[in-house]
Amino acid sequence: MKYTNGYWLERDDVTLIRPSEVYNVSVADDNKAMRVYVPTRHIASRGDTLNTPVLTVSFEAPATDVIGVTITHHAGTPIPSPTFPLTSPSTIDAEVTQAVDGKSVTLRSGRLAARVSLDGPWRVDYLWDGAPLTSSAGRSMGYARVRPNRIIPNNYDDGAQTLEAHLAAGGPFVREQLALRPGERIYGLGERFGAFVKNGQTVDIWNADGGTNSEQAYKNIPFFISSEGYGVLVNDAGPVSFEIGTENVSATQFSVPGETLRYEIYGGGEPLEVLDRYTARSGRPAQLPDWSFGLWLSTSFTTNYDEETVLSFVDGMAERGIPLSVFHFDCFWMRGFHWSDFEWDPETFPNPRGLIDKLHARGLRVCTWINPYIAEQSSLFAEGAERGFLLRRLDGSIWQTDLWQAGMALVDFTNPDATEWFTGKLERLLDDGVDCFKTDFGERVPVDGVAWARQTDPLREHNFYTRRYNEAVFRLLERRRGVGEAVLFARSATTGSQAFPVHWGGDCESTYAAMAQSLRGGLSLASSGFGYWSHDIGGFEGTPDPLLFKRWVAFGLLSSHSRLHGSNSYRVPWLFDEESVDVMREFALLKERLLPYLLTTASDAHTHGRPMMRPMFMQFPQDPAARDLDLQYMLGPDLLVAPVFRPDGAVDIYLPQGVWRHLIDGEVVDCRAGGRFIRRIYDVHSLGLFAREGTAPIDLVSARTNAR
Repeated sequence: MKYTNGYWLERDDVTLIRPSEVYNVSVADDNKAMRVYVPTRHIASRGDTLNTPVLTVSFEAPATDVIGVTITHHAGTPIPSPTFPLTSPSTIDAEVTQAVDGKSVTLRSGRLAARVSLDGPWRVDYLWDGAPLTSSAGRSMGYARVRPNRIIPNNYDDGAQTLEAHLAAGGPFVREQLALRPGERIYGLGERFGAFVKNGQTVDIWNADGGTNSEQAYKNIPFFISSEGYGVLVNDAGPVSFEIGTENVSATQFSVPGETLRYEIYGGGEPLEVLDRYTARSGRPAQLPDWSFGLWLSTSFTTNYDEETVLSFVDGMAERGIPLSVFHFDCFWMRGFHWSDFEWDPETFPNPRGLIDKLHARGLRVCTWINPYIAEQSSLFAEGAERGFLLRRLDGSIWQTDLWQAGMALVDFTNPDATEWFTGKLERLLDDGVDCFKTDFGERVPVDGVAWARQTDPLREHNFYTRRYNEAVFRLLERRRGVGEAVLFARSATTGSQAFPVHWGGDCESTYAAMAQSLRGGLSLASSGFGYWSHDIGGFEGTPDPLLFKRWVAFGLLSSHSRLHGSNSYRVPWLFDEESVDVMREFALLKERLLPYLLTTASDAHTHGRPMMRPMFMQFPQDPAARDLDLQYMLGPDLLVAPVFRPDGAVDIYLPQGVWRHLIDGEVVDCRAGGRFIRRIYDVHSLGLFAREGTAPIDLVSARTNAR
């Protein structure tokens, strides 16, 4: 959201006040926090203290190498709930000191410091080991009111329009800008499918079911990471608005509705260290079972399938030598108009427990699709309504919509009893032998005219809903299957959702462009603290041609998690051509051989928050050529993957400094003199797949591995 008309003027409908200079400072928390009082005009005499708004800026150290900042206009307005649950260690290395010359006061947290100028205009400098990272100056911070100048009708029940209505209602808003250095890049802000480097973009943190072709996102995370070696979390579950080098082309701006803005700066120097500190606060990616890293096969969405279809697919994969780990039943394992009642369609699956037993006997785990929307024809609707477990309107009636399922309502996860009720219904599926769940949806959550059981702020609950939903299901699986054996396939997310994996990339088209969109989204999500990620091999919407399918198979089986899924067509390889069978077998076996390396990488994600699929800048932060790359990635620290996104098989690959060996054709590229780009053309049995010489992937896979 923009507040100014160019650099010098505010917009005609905006009133914006900014800090002038420090008036006084108080120290708290055993000298580990400070509160700075900043009038919005110069105080030359006692009279100037009258009719002068003051911004209170508090600095604290919630963890070593982390500094939290709170900007408040009116403290009497409570911070809206829900808020992100962030953890702090018992001991923190921090202190407040004043400069000998009296010109500044500094909060040091480990090697990170916030230095506030005491003489002259308002300015805060953030330093790492004494070197500058970024800063906030007098024109950066602000408190704004916007004159309402338009009314946006709420014609939809999915929350998308209501965000605009709230933003048009006049605020207030608190804003901050952090300076961008020349050449600095900003990454993250969730799973975003546009340009990987966020400079020049406006990003609204607002979960929406918008596919992969739009600026909307299923997973909005108000956290970004800078190429200069720091991260920033805006600690607000609501609609944080980012202007990355747009309103002020030399700053990253973020603003929130309300009287208070809270954000945290994470030091670290290297991107992986920044993520270590960030996930220590917001949640580590959970440890996942080994079997989850194998190949998942789905029924697809609207296809016709029954027990015979399912077993023919599973047996067909086995007969062709393609290892399979999980079979997934998508939506229509339940009856249409009944989602979600968690009851098997009796006509299609008259003996579900028997079918699950057959799949288990074949060595497979079983996954079923669920969501938190309760259709009016569901047997759970009347029960949930009577017991007060469904979201209600302000007049006490149940909130309902016909979008997706006729007359559907939402489970109110702010009510602990409703959460227990919902997960209790899933217990029956676990009793039947279901091993895990695909937790779909959770984005279309209304804002206007609704009342949650816990009386939380609907504007914040919109994004936070997905966390309540997915955490409830994940904790159920941990209780029933054990810690380290729980796994989801989730679509929506917010800050901290990385603790309840896995997440997949949503509904993409079956095109080369969509495959590249998906990768950008995955790399953006990895830059936001998520350790694992997957996508629909072959794309979701439409049916890929055989060539595209084979290219996507290679990409999908070199992702952290691999799933065959589509909308209205199956994804078993023999329906494309026989070569597709060969390609899938080759890459599935390749992933099996790489499993020890992948499990080590997954352990690193769990213990330190380092993602399995890493953008190139993250693994090679000192290499300027790596900072803009979004068509290749590192799978762990030593394996470089460059998928093919063109029908002709051509791919441009950047190899950083070192010696690299291709895992399939054995080519060795010597880059010891410095990183360089190469162009290669690969058939469908290969792609850009290089390992650093002398590392585990080469030990695990013969240099000329080829299952043909």
